Amino acid sequence: MAVSEAGSSEPRPESQPAPVTVYLDDWRQPARLGPVDDRWSHLVADTDEELHAFARRLGMKRRWFQHKVGRPHQAHYDVPERARQDALDLGAVPVTWRQVGRMMRERRTRQATPAVAASAPARE
Repeated sequence: MAVSEAGSSEPRPESQPAPVTVYLDDWRQPARLGPVDDRWSHLVADTDEELHAFARRLGMKRRWFQHKVGRPHQAHYDVPERARQDALDLGAVPVTWRQVGRMMRERRTRQATPAVAASAPARE
């Protein structure tokens, strides 16, 4: 049995999804993606697992996941304006596009740090 979101001893039903923190920016870029002509924002999270779990709850397909092999810190889903309120209702935290940019830079730094540390010569 899982512990509730608030951390209380009151159990959370197993069928309820575990809480995750996902962010939705205010970019609202007009664009046509495939057949959809809308204003688009970015859905991001601290981990890809959290992002995919939330996107699944929102009804998004995994193939819509935006990622590049050399840039894992930029992983996101594009969310059309028509789905924005649904994302917020499911618990996405509204943030500015500048905040998302900072999050991506911080994520890039965190991901790069172990590689730098591993390649540095050990001090004796």
